[in-house]
Amino acid sequence: MKKLLTIAIPTYNRAGLLDKQLAWIAQAIKGFDSECEIFVSDNCSTDNTQEVIQKWQKKLSQITLKSNKNSENIGVMRNIILCLKSATTKYVWTIGDDDHIQDRAVAYVINKLKQYDDLSLLFLNFSGRNKKTGEPVHPPTIVGNRWFDVDSEEGSGDGKAIFEHCFSKSIGAVIFLTASVYRTDLVQRALQIWSEAEKNWISLAYLAGYCAANGRIIVTKDTYMECIVGVSYWQKEPKSALLMQYKHLPEIITKLEENGYSKQFCRRMISQSFKEANLKVFLGALRRWPVFAIQTIVPFLTLVGLSVFDAVATKEFKMAETTEASSQDLRKYEG
Repeated sequence: MKKLLTIAIPTYNRAGLLDKQLAWIAQAIKGFDSECEIFVSDNCSTDNTQEVIQKWQKKLSQITLKSNKNSENIGVMRNIILCLKSATTKYVWTIGDDDHIQDRAVAYVINKLKQYDDLSLLFLNFSGRNKKTGEPVHPPTIVGNRWFDVDSEEGSGDGKAIFEHCFSKSIGAVIFLTASVYRTDLVQRALQIWSEAEKNWISLAYLAGYCAANGRIIVTKDTYMECIVGVSYWQKEPKSALLMQYKHLPEIITKLEENGYSKQFCRRMISQSFKEANLKVFLGALRRWPVFAIQTIVPFLTLVGLSVFDAVATKEFKMAETTEASSQDLRKYEG
């Protein structure tokens, strides 16, 4: 019988953290052994990651624990996507090797997946904490220390509308790896449609959006984990801020439109990203890498221009319709 859920862990040179995460899974998965399997993708670690995997394969002999070791370090996003592509169960939940997840999360996920046969995406709400200060962190648009501001988790609403709400409130929440449980066939189909997704650092937003548009989506009211802010892999890259703001985010919005999201929503998100973009990031990049900075920003500004043009054209069209309607009413009255 096909199993219900794969819990996948992409990892690299963090054997100690992986050991702790597998210990957590071993405890949290009790009672659901026959419905779950574990998959670890080692991104060519040079520490004792393989020893940790072998240790837990022996300890968890009653549970399927598969593993993969890349012949070279293929990068974080490609390793995450490899986890998604490798799943053969109905659902796949890819988690960070260092994320703190509550024990009750596994039981909740399994029960929800059983309850709704047409579930395509499950967002697990989470709290945020700054790594340096230890202070709670949350988007300024949300009250309280939870990143998805939902009032109901019945899964009865329009999937696109729910995703649009979450995406517009906090892109960072949508791309938090451990918070998303995908229906495997949908997420794999999304990756087939956009084979270049592995080159985009926030492509998880596209994957979530695709799944949400093709089935039932649930966003939990309760928090089931904590996200440590300030440790993302792309923050270590010198050009990351420029790429995230001016290349990767516009790519995601474009892909969402190509896969069924309205032009109105996508143009609004382009305009929002333009307003929220930090000009200092571009100016700093312009001084250090002038050619790269210009090549990156020109396509983005083109999208912004199209968004403005569409907004003006739509407004003028609506005004013309209103004027025509008024003229028709006047002619009827005069007649």
